[in-house]
Amino acid sequence: MTIYRLFDEPVFPDPAEADPDGLLAVGGDLSPRRLVAAYANGIFPWYAPGSPILWWSTDPRLVLFPAELHVPHSLRRTLNSGRFRHSCDEAFGEVIRACAGSSRPGQDGTWLVPEMIAAYEELHVLGIAHSAETWLDDRLVGGLYGVALGSIFFGESMFHAVPDASKALFATLVPWLARRGCTLIDCQQTTAHLLRFGAREIPRTHFLTLVAKGLENDALRGEWKMVRRPANDDGKAR
Repeated sequence: MTIYRLFDEPVFPDPAEADPDGLLAVGGDLSPRRLVAAYANGIFPWYAPGSPILWWSTDPRLVLFPAELHVPHSLRRTLNSGRFRHSCDEAFGEVIRACAGSSRPGQDGTWLVPEMIAAYEELHVLGIAHSAETWLDDRLVGGLYGVALGSIFFGESMFHAVPDASKALFATLVPWLARRGCTLIDCQQTTAHLLRFGAREIPRTHFLTLVAKGLENDALRGEWKMVRRPANDDGKAR
């Protein structure tokens, strides 16, 4: 299997050329033009400190269709309690740095190296990358960030500092995105945690078709201001 080397132009090979693990290309840069081109083609960067930039397109791809969100009964009680406040784009820098500092099972160190953080902060300034936050009183206790193109939200990473903080955030954010016209949430990597929320694997070919369709409108473009809404008895936000 060929691994392509990228140079100056922000172009990518066909994702179908990726190896069985999803590795497609190496090199290039993390400029806004290249990152936007990558996500628009179902490709994302992921690499360790000291490594060149690696570009991936996994097959199958884990996604969540907003209408298929499943909220466990135990989490509904947390949502209804009003314990947390949720927001969008109030603390992007804090969220991405907290994600970088979070330890994860089976992962030594972080893939969110300083140049990655700087690249996504630049996308945030451009209104392309967004964060969502969970607050307990005035303390940031959970968050996630990702890239929004068209009607697709490409989730990147999340963290929590207290139990249920990121779960409650995700269960609140998904219905909010759906109301804005979001058609698909890209979860990138398959985890048991996301499967419990209703995410499922689809073939890369299907995923790329959905991305191309989602890029035809600007549903998620513009300012993100989310007001937390308590959930109904069925677990769906009002």
